[in-house]
Amino acid sequence: MSNLCNRISKKELKKKILMNEESRIVVSFYKYFLIKNTKEYRDRIYQNFYKYNVLGRVYVSDEGINAQISIPVKFYFFVKNFLYNSDLELNNLFINKSLSNHKKAFWVLSVKIKKKIVNDGITNPLFNFKKVGIYIKSRQVNMMLSDRNVIFIDMRNSYEYEIGHFPNAIEIKSQTFREQLKKVIQIMHYAKNKKIVMYCTGGIRCEKASAWMHFNGFKYVYHLKNGILGYVHDANKNGLPILFQGSNFVFDNRMSEKISDKIISFCKQCDKPSDRYVNCNFNLCHLLFIQCKDCTIKFKKCCSKYCMQHL
Repeated sequence: MSNLCNRISKKELKKKILMNEESRIVVSFYKYFLIKNTKEYRDRIYQNFYKYNVLGRVYVSDEGINAQISIPVKFYFFVKNFLYNSDLELNNLFINKSLSNHKKAFWVLSVKIKKKIVNDGITNPLFNFKKVGIYIKSRQVNMMLSDRNVIFIDMRNSYEYEIGHFPNAIEIKSQTFREQLKKVIQIMHYAKNKKIVMYCTGGIRCEKASAWMHFNGFKYVYHLKNGILGYVHDANKNGLPILFQGSNFVFDNRMSEKISDKIISFCKQCDKPSDRYVNCNFNLCHLLFIQCKDCTIKFKKCCSKYCMQHL
């Protein structure tokens, strides 16, 4: 069973999924808990997900599981039941549904064993990641956004922050979560006695980040229950205004999903409002950047004239 893996090229898998018209639902979930035999656990996940034509990425480590996947709608409840019954720790696992579903989100099923389900770079043996901040939902989030004494911190990468964030949220400029955890303690040192609200896409990074803040002496730390996705779902459910501005970056082929009609970012080539992320079409570059539809045509989906000329 340990050799369970995909043996078809990504090109063929992409072609296959584009030709398939079945409806899919995009979801994510995570859970921090002890997994003793990660190899066996990984293979069991792969075998059952493959059976139900699940696509996407799953990370398994001895500290838990982290997944972003798409599931055929007709198999959603089968996959959900499998997860709930596969481990007592996953019983009633919260599954975060995406704000938009698209069959192009993933082409491949990848289930990997990792050292950590989120690469945090924390090595201090005294750190307890279970001592997390206080969970808050949409109603309290909206109230705290109007309180000048509350500090909101965005615990996502800079390219995620650029296309969407909460008003006045502090950006901890970084390209990785590991780098960000080092910076946030230094940058926010003045606020150890202030109320701090942390947020990320689905909640997994803030589980670690809020615990890390507590560990470093910050007294009043909160974080969004199930992240930005959870906030939007909960606000919609309760008829509350959604105060997040712009789009939410997602780590799949969709690149982003709209939350508000307001576009807060700009095309890197013409400076017009745009929240469309693309990868430069020149394979030796492949830069991730924001490009409007007009410049996509003009520059053939490249980030510069140089890259366009060397296609």
